[in-house]
Formats: sequence, structure tokens, C-alpha cells
Amino acid sequence: MSRPSVVALGGGHGLAVTLSAVTRYAGQVTAVVSVADDGGSSGRLRAFWPGPAPGDVRRCLLSLAGDGSLEKLWAQVLDYRFTHGELAGHSLGNLVLLGLSEVTGDFATATAELGRLLGVTARVLPATLGATELCAETETTGGIAEVHGQAKVTHSLAPVRRVWLQQPIPPVPAEVLAAIDSADQVVLGPGSLFTSVLAVCAVPAIRRALAERRDGRVYVCNLSPQDGETAGFDADDHLEALAAHGVEVDTVVCDPATKVGAPSRWGGARRVGVVTSSVAGADGHSHNPAFLAEVLHALANRP
Repeated sequence: MSRPSVVALGGGHGLAVTLSAVTRYAGQVTAVVSVADDGGSSGRLRAFWPGPAPGDVRRCLLSLAGDGSLEKLWAQVLDYRFTHGELAGHSLGNLVLLGLSEVTGDFATATAELGRLLGVTARVLPATLGATELCAETETTGGIAEVHGQAKVTHSLAPVRRVWLQQPIPPVPAEVLAAIDSADQVVLGPGSLFTSVLAVCAVPAIRRALAERRDGRVYVCNLSPQDGETAGFDADDHLEALAAHGVEVDTVVCDPATKVGAPSRWGGARRVGVVTSSVAGADGHSHNPAFLAEVLHALANRP
């Protein structure tokens, strides 16, 4: 079988799992990473730096680091988190990305340079070139309320209805749009539905690029509801949330044995193809990259 070109969108642990899967079968891999994080080290850096949040980009690069001894050493060093003094809580990788951005004048260039140091063969691109703030509309007992900031949205106790970016037209690397347009397959998820997947798809230019495709858009559904974001959600609720945000997909991959299960009404209503398969890992909470790769590879090679 041919080795397809694949774009993976998202952030955090979910995107790392997807990348671990797609690198097993894809010839060219592009990761488009959410940069809306405003918690922890990234949040503190954003207080004085106007660039994108580096945390998820750092995690993505580390998950793709090469197997050489020097590359493994750099990955360990860049993942180091300070425990004392003014730097306590900061990840060294975040600081290096910020420094590289200042020196090169561009966050995307900084990402590429750090990736080269780590022996990353995939392209890792930030979803936007500037800082973005994620906003959400939540449904509280007192009515509809707005929440500003990804960290607050993640920990919201009220159900999230929709999300958007405070910046109406954030700048997007041209390589991101070109990759989405030319890829054989675009994979969304798994991961935090509102604060990772939809945080990327909320970028207007990315959402338009996805809409202009006619096939190859795959959504990998989460295995269990996420407290604070998708409590009580099943697979139908995930697909409805995507549609409500103007995000179209051609296929959804889900494990019917998990808490989220398989869609019961979306296969025909929206002409979304449903692929059910045992893709959960032994713990039942995260996807097994090898199992997921087998399913995604088969989808990428469909005529």
C-alpha cells in the first residue's frame, strides 16, 4: 500500500497519541497544534510575551523526537521542569521555544528549529502565529455565561455549549492551509473536544480549509467523557458539537465498548461514515496507537 500524507489536528496528550499512530503508516506527517493554552508555564509566559502558547507544541515535538541517544537526551532536557526559584513550574522546552522565537522572529521557524534538534521528521506547525484566547459559552443554573481562557474552560463545572477565539482573524501559517488542502487524510482527535480539537477548528481559516475538502476527514472519538468539558457526552453528542461549530467530517472512528460508544443516529443523518473498532488501550482510557494506526491506514487507502 502507498504511504499517504496525513495532517493531525489537536493538542495535548490526544494529539501525541494520534501522531504515534499516523507515523506508523504515513509518508508525510503534519501536526497542526493548538496554541490557546493559558495555564501553567504557558500561561505565565503569555502574561508578558505576545506569541503563541508553547506548551502543546513542546509536547508534540517531544512525542516525535528521534531514537538516537543525543535526541533522547535533548528530549529529556527539554522536558525538564524547574522546581525552585523564579523558574519553578516552567518547562525548559517552553523557554527555549520562546527564546528561539525572539531570535528568529517567528514562532513557526522556532518550532522547526527545535524539531531539527530533536530529530523530528514530521512537520509541526502552530495553528496560529499569534496569541489566541479561547472563549466558551456555558449553561449554568442561572442562565448562559461566558468563560474566557482555556484553563477556565477546561475546569468549567457547567456544560460547554460552544467555543470561539477572542481574536476574530488570527494569522495562520500558510503551510497549515496548504497541508490541509493537499493531504490524503486529515485526522481530528482524540483529545479534549472543546479545548484541543475545537480550539484548532475555531480558527476561521482552518475551518474553511476543512470545509473545502470533500473526503479524508476523520474524527477519532474519545473513549470516555471528560469531566468539566464533555460530562455525559456520547458519540452522537461529539458529532453534534463538531457540526454546531461548522466542522464537517467524513468518518468517525469509535470503540463501541467504551463509555462514549458508537453513534446511533448520525451515520445516515449527516452521511458520516461510522467505523467501529477496538482501539482502546489496556487501561480503557487512552487509545492504543497500533490499533488506531491499523484503522486509520485502512481508511487512508480506501479508493
